[in-house]
Amino acid sequence: MTAQRPAGSPAAAASPPVDRTARTASVAVFAVFVLNGFTFANWASRIPAVRDELELSAAEVGVLLLIGSIGSLLALPLAGLVVQRLGARRTVAAFAVTSTSGLLIAAAAVEAGQLVVVGVGLVLFGAGTGVWDASMNLEGAAVEQRLGRAIMPRFHAGFSVGTMAGAGVGALAAYLDATILGHLAIALSASLLAVFWAVRWFLPESAVHLPGAPSAASATAPAASAASAGPAGARGQARHAFGAWLEPRTLLIGLVVLGAALTEGAANDWVGLAVVDGFDQSHTAGALTFGLFVTAMTGMRFLGTGLLDRFGRVAVLRLCALLSIVGLLVFGLVPSLPLALVGVVLWGAGAALGFPVGMSAASDDPLRAAARVSVVSTIGYTAFLAGPPLLGLLAGQVGYRHALLAIAVPVVVGLAVLGALAPLPTAAGTRRPADRPA
Repeated sequence: MTAQRPAGSPAAAASPPVDRTARTASVAVFAVFVLNGFTFANWASRIPAVRDELELSAAEVGVLLLIGSIGSLLALPLAGLVVQRLGARRTVAAFAVTSTSGLLIAAAAVEAGQLVVVGVGLVLFGAGTGVWDASMNLEGAAVEQRLGRAIMPRFHAGFSVGTMAGAGVGALAAYLDATILGHLAIALSASLLAVFWAVRWFLPESAVHLPGAPSAASATAPAASAASAGPAGARGQARHAFGAWLEPRTLLIGLVVLGAALTEGAANDWVGLAVVDGFDQSHTAGALTFGLFVTAMTGMRFLGTGLLDRFGRVAVLRLCALLSIVGLLVFGLVPSLPLALVGVVLWGAGAALGFPVGMSAASDDPLRAAARVSVVSTIGYTAFLAGPPLLGLLAGQVGYRHALLAIAVPVVVGLAVLGALAPLPTAAGTRRPADRPA
């Protein structure tokens, strides 16, 4: 039997205390990312069926999705202030309800043939999903700072795991010829119940970094909510929130995230239809191709933390940008489906890390994280939600696969400004010398 070492011995001092609250919260955040992706992918995997049910052209599908993105584009700029007022826990729960309700309204309207009501449901879905996403990223950033490691890619890998599961459920529903409403009612109700369970284990609200709030080092100390600071505090919150829109580094991070979000979002909305129409395949094949994309993205996100620790943000994101460009060119130009699937794998791997690393970069300074994440999320989601519908309008002229080639342009622009994501001295995790700003 080995004798226990005294608590004050050198060996004991060498082992840092385990922050069990942060570790538990990291599991909860991972689960919420999974559920966000699961909810989204169940809808995305049925877009071909929605198109056929409503007898829409490619351009009309694009317009419908663009209308649906309005809710997110209106809600996201205020996401930081909503989280400051309600806290991440209540914000995630409330907007998960909004997102689920919007999709169920849209699904019921599809079956009733009410196109306008479908658009209303998608506006609610966009608003709910956008604020849900921003708030879970803020919670993830707080956990990342608390643990002192760059683990945001793992959270986004959780989103990808959820999209894989959702794509699988969607493919099964398509194979069984299940109604869109019946499929979504079962899948999304289960997802929403799981969200309510997971948010119970988020960090205490005082640990989430708001403008003017204490840093991670004092996260366990009592902290007054910024919302209770009166009119002067509210005005200060607004200055922090909107002043971040004038910060060059934050805007350049947003530009990188824009390219990454468009690369991912276009696949979510269009890769299934591009395979169905471009290669004359079934809806099941389209859903499985979407699943292949998110599988490649998930694998890269699980590898992301190790790659970032070893090579740094800038080098890893350059590799991802090149993979995206090559994958898009292969998918858009080759004549056979097997070769196109190779392009889908490269495309998925390349799309994996831009969004999560952008969220980490925006959160490098914990005291400004809420405002900056709100800005970067807004820019990213503008591309994620509004870009793919605009591609649908282009697809009506040149076809789905050729329209997707346009995504390479913002990816190249983001590649040119990747230096802006070099970590600040306050960043969580490893900061290699090559990544530090001069």
